[in-house]
Amino acid sequence: MKNIVLLSCILTYLFCGTAWGWYPQTFEESLLPQTGYPTLQGFHRTYRAQAADTLIEIARSTGLGYLSLHHANPDTDPWLPSDGESILLPYAFLPPDGIQPGITINLAELRLYYVWQEKNRTRVRVYPVGIGTSGWDTPEGDFRITEKIVHPVWYPPASIRQNNPSLPSRIAAGPDNPLGDYWLGLSAPGYGIHGTSKPYGVGRRISHGCLRLYPGDIRDLFARVSVGTTVRIIRQPVKAGIKNDQLLVEVHRSENTAPETLLQDVLQQISRLPWQGHLDMEALKKELVLGRGVPTVVSR
Repeated sequence: MKNIVLLSCILTYLFCGTAWGWYPQTFEESLLPQTGYPTLQGFHRTYRAQAADTLIEIARSTGLGYLSLHHANPDTDPWLPSDGESILLPYAFLPPDGIQPGITINLAELRLYYVWQEKNRTRVRVYPVGIGTSGWDTPEGDFRITEKIVHPVWYPPASIRQNNPSLPSRIAAGPDNPLGDYWLGLSAPGYGIHGTSKPYGVGRRISHGCLRLYPGDIRDLFARVSVGTTVRIIRQPVKAGIKNDQLLVEVHRSENTAPETLLQDVLQQISRLPWQGHLDMEALKKELVLGRGVPTVVSR
């Protein structure tokens, strides 16, 4: 128990910033080092809850996805946080495996990464994303952007109208359009990255397979990408990396993968890292069970 508390204190000291009135409103941007292996990016921050707050409201106002915030604060009542309670804002992250210029979407962590080159440096912006719910799963694979549309019109597919017969066959652009103000069509027919008229669904498994961003985020991303930009959609619930010679893992809850399978996956990732320290197996297994999505020190 003392080791776990000590590890938690070390992580807080190294990677958390405290901010009572300032935090990113949309996205987190980082400079990816040319190390060839994942390293911790960004900094966590904290927010002091007020009497009328809910986690879903805090997630929206801080530019985080709801599930990401909820999992990072498992002991917090999502609908009634204690007045003055310190809420961890999980901005720090380990990049997914094989991240490269273009868009990478990790369904397991409900995040979209946009990577680009700028003055011989690799930069990344990270956005929370809403993905397909059970039965309407977002497809995995390698795709590309095939079209960019401002103020899109939505034509609900027959499969969706069958479940909701009250839907009209055409929904014009405007505040009631579920696609929001921007649409990035993918080479997977019928799928795209878009805004939303219901921002509280961002960072949740709630769509019919498309990828929803906050209005400010899709506006920013739309201006940065072009037709032909690669889009890689993966599902990587466990990530490993290094920071200041310490080994870290980031585990996102996986309903379909047993902790034993996740353990084998993360051990393989660790074996590929240039790290020769001592692994704290107890801390690693604890994090695999918790699945908080927070980069955590698992070395002694």
